[in-house]
Amino acid sequence: MASISKIIGQRVALGALTLWIVSLIVFAGVQFLPGDIATEMLGRSATPETVAAFRKSLGLDLPLYLRYLHWLGDVLQGHLGTALSNGRDIGELIRPRLFNTLFLALVAATLAVPLALLTGLLAALYRNTFLDRIINVFTLTAISFPEFFIAYILILVLAANAGIFPSLSDVDSTTSFAGRLSAVALPALTLTLAVLAHMARMTRTAIINLLSNQYIETARLKGLPEWRVLVRHAVPNAWAPIVTVIVLNLAYLITGVVVVEVVFVYPGLGQLIVDSVQKRDIPVVQACSLIFAATYILLNLTADVVSIISNPRLMHPK
Repeated sequence: MASISKIIGQRVALGALTLWIVSLIVFAGVQFLPGDIATEMLGRSATPETVAAFRKSLGLDLPLYLRYLHWLGDVLQGHLGTALSNGRDIGELIRPRLFNTLFLALVAATLAVPLALLTGLLAALYRNTFLDRIINVFTLTAISFPEFFIAYILILVLAANAGIFPSLSDVDSTTSFAGRLSAVALPALTLTLAVLAHMARMTRTAIINLLSNQYIETARLKGLPEWRVLVRHAVPNAWAPIVTVIVLNLAYLITGVVVVEVVFVYPGLGQLIVDSVQKRDIPVVQACSLIFAATYILLNLTADVVSIISNPRLMHPK
């Protein structure tokens, strides 16, 4: 138990260090965006004196390291700052957008994880058969296309031609649960197809690697059906790599939604960060980027810890 706690503590410390380095990169990166919030808001006809006075009122005339320290201090106190474009508190601005993004990711995960496990198990159960080849072709095809291409194909087939789902995912605080499900159907399906292949192929590979083990042969000699051998004896021992790849793909579902949200005009965190970049609203871009980075690091940390707990041999590497 002490060994597990020590390993988890090391991973948490490494995650915190990584997040601090990411905060440096995010802050420095957005400073080099072309354009300026003052010019964007005042227009190109504004005089240099007016632009300079406006920048000073926003604190943009301070040295870079001072602005970073002020921003980092506010973040550590739970205050993400104020949006330059409209003066709203960034926390209040982000909260409904973050909820929308998490809702989309949850729906996509609810579709992707069971479907990936099922297809992976079927491919392993009927390996080297026609069904296995069909599953491999489908998953490789899905992973070969970028998300925006899959999104446009789904819009063409299921929205424009069939009219089953809306092509634009327009939701707000008054939208019902059923309305939200209908609105996020195509974005969630797009994300599902994007991550399905990784999880399904890892499930197939992990299961097949165990099928030649002696305890699997023993279970077969007892007369157990092949599906029962897989579920009761193979899956529990293959769980560590499967869980790891599932959690890593869940991290992608949350942090990789930017393109999908833009295509479907979905009011999530990804759409907000794109709009903020266009407006040169640096504090909002920094806050959104930091949230995405923290989420990805946290889920990667979770995947690391879960894999260690699922496979105790990793606690004592040779």
